[in-house]
Amino acid sequence: MACRRLACFVAALLLLAAAVAEAKEYAAIFNFGDSLVDAGNLVVDGIPDYLATGRLPYGMTYFGYPTGRCSDGRLVVDFIAQELGLPLLPPSKAKNATFHRGANFAITGATSLDTPFFCRELFRRSLFIVGEFGGNDYNSPLFAFRPLSEAHDFIPHVVDSIAEGVEKLIAEGAVELVVPGVLPIGCFPVYLSIFRKQPEMYGAKTGCIRDLNTLSWVHNAALQRKIVELRAKHPDVRIIYADYYTPAIQFVLHAEKYGQYSILPGLMAHDDPGRFSISEFLDRLMIRLNFVLGGRPANGPVRLVTAVCVQGFLKQTPRACCGAPGVGEYNFNLTSKCGEPGAYSCDDPSNHWSWDGIHLTEASYGHIAKGWLYGPFADPPILDNKHLG
Repeated sequence: MACRRLACFVAALLLLAAAVAEAKEYAAIFNFGDSLVDAGNLVVDGIPDYLATGRLPYGMTYFGYPTGRCSDGRLVVDFIAQELGLPLLPPSKAKNATFHRGANFAITGATSLDTPFFCRELFRRSLFIVGEFGGNDYNSPLFAFRPLSEAHDFIPHVVDSIAEGVEKLIAEGAVELVVPGVLPIGCFPVYLSIFRKQPEMYGAKTGCIRDLNTLSWVHNAALQRKIVELRAKHPDVRIIYADYYTPAIQFVLHAEKYGQYSILPGLMAHDDPGRFSISEFLDRLMIRLNFVLGGRPANGPVRLVTAVCVQGFLKQTPRACCGAPGVGEYNFNLTSKCGEPGAYSCDDPSNHWSWDGIHLTEASYGHIAKGWLYGPFADPPILDNKHLG
């Protein structure tokens, strides 16, 4: 009862403070990357016959139809945009679209960063999400069954390419950049199905392929060192390292702890229910309170919490929600991938972290987005106290 009263008190206080909030924090978001954040650039001219991600059940959870996103619903960048009170970013190749609130330049299969340029003043008031990059670069030697050392040899070049892209954006006026690392690829059904290993090559607790996760870890460590260098070189620019690796590992190790708490109607900047764990909810309340009391916006109307529903990820071997039986228990089959004949979707994607064996579910992306916005999956969080106060 005490917690309920506290929640109502805090929510009412936020409602009052939001009424006097000033302009929004970011004027726009510009996003670059590959299929983890592609919002439809690959399908703006129509859906190619070969493109399974352009067919249902892709998009089933949120949009109700395929949008070109490689998930059942929203991606990390979509959650971030909505939480900041901005519209979903239009694909940069979209015709008759306006880009004054941002654009999504990501495209499935991207391997290197190419930066288009806009108004310098808009850049200074925008948030840039630069990646994830690297996954497709490493896939080239991996899927050709070349020695793993060849993929490791790519790491310095990939990281340097990302850094060059970041510096190009800074030169054009960008002052707020988010640079994500890569996922632990050894935990994903596509790799687990293709690369069969001896028992000792799998993590005892995760069931993931150790040497593939090491590749991801080495990339992320190199990227973080490069970000430290960039921060020293550009002290007036805020460069955030965003972590995909840790939350994905936690989804595998502690699935039951990532229950979905649906706050209806939640403390959101949009009309959609927000989903987050109890600890995330409490942290979010405190940060949002600091946010509005410090004179910054609460990103739209804030309403009282009226209901809480509990649901969790299933504790199971890494397994795709959408796919078909293949090698092992991973529900992934290269000849019948999600969206292709013979593949099917699980009944409830929100209790799976892996969507199609390659990409994540909307539920997973929601957790990661909130971890980037408020911590602990970003260094520093996009909306950390120091930045907001």
